[in-house]
Amino acid sequence: MPGRQLWRRLPIMDRWLLGELIGPLLFGVAAFTAVTLSVGVVFDLVRKVAEAGLALDVAIRVLLLKLPGFLVLSFPMATLMATLLAYSRLSGGSELTALRSIGVSTSRFLVPAIALAALMSLLTFVFNDVIVPPANRAGYVMLHRAIGRSIDSEKGENIIYPRYGRVTDAIDNDKERLTQLFYAREFRAGAMRDVTVLDFSRGGQRQMLQAATARFDQSSGQWEFRNGTIINFGDLDGNTTTAKFDRYLYPLVSDPLELAELPKDANNMTVAQARQGLQVLDRAGDRKEARKLRVRIQEKFSFPAICLVFGLIGASLGARPTGRTSRSQGFGISVLLIFLYYLLAFVSSSLGVKGTVAPVVSAWSPVVIGLLGGLWLLRGASR
Repeated sequence: MPGRQLWRRLPIMDRWLLGELIGPLLFGVAAFTAVTLSVGVVFDLVRKVAEAGLALDVAIRVLLLKLPGFLVLSFPMATLMATLLAYSRLSGGSELTALRSIGVSTSRFLVPAIALAALMSLLTFVFNDVIVPPANRAGYVMLHRAIGRSIDSEKGENIIYPRYGRVTDAIDNDKERLTQLFYAREFRAGAMRDVTVLDFSRGGQRQMLQAATARFDQSSGQWEFRNGTIINFGDLDGNTTTAKFDRYLYPLVSDPLELAELPKDANNMTVAQARQGLQVLDRAGDRKEARKLRVRIQEKFSFPAICLVFGLIGASLGARPTGRTSRSQGFGISVLLIFLYYLLAFVSSSLGVKGTVAPVVSAWSPVVIGLLGGLWLLRGASR
């Protein structure tokens, strides 16, 4: 088979080192997934089985649907632990010393670890972008249906869409301000329900529109509101007018509809969905949310690269000529390094969302810092 032929073409040393890495990698994936899954999902499902009458078979299916999301979290941690344990054991057993004695450089026998870490980065990206978003959504729908909460796969709740622009007839009309604020209590079966629109687009006047339902009419490019009321407030004269309607067409873009169809949490979006949401926010002029989503999009690419960072750091630490790390010590060191890295990533992400640094810098600076630290450790291990 092609895979077997490719494996046989690899040098014997690379096949041997990869064989040493696979065992700790699988152990790390199983260990970290079990810990995170237990804390994040299992305890909550057990409580729902005992208190809310959730069927055991449904709980198991929800658990399986949630599993990919926790596997994604465990891949970088398992990569760090696998490279650290494998190379530490080989260093303690003098196998790496033997390789050095025949002229094999430290960077050369770390190549299998880097290749495996790159493969784990690719696997993490695929899981995070292709498998996790639909699996999380399916698990959410299944759980809420099972405990008696009505939910639809094409339903959203509390849709808020602000639109920014220049206000006509205003004194400071050269500045962008909030022109419309669209709110719907829920989106279901293609319709917005319990809708309120606040219109600030005309200077000296405010308008509030309330309706039971609203749908976007593709042919006219307007929203069709049903069974509602329009209230006009005059800022200067203080007059207020009210009118009821059965059907009313309102000129507003379809962006609220697109926003309702996207997951609220950017972590549950695919890259394509996140970019679609960014276009909506850019058209709306919502710079704060757009900046936040730009950071999240960059993090969708930078997060899988953590595997490469951890692979380099773990292999460099384990390949040191002195000392040997046990499995328990390796687990402890891995947890410490993971905590420090994610703390750095959290701080950097917060700076990006706040606008202190650019989204690209915010998402990728922890990766760059981690790679530089790994290269420094590799230099120390090569001496």
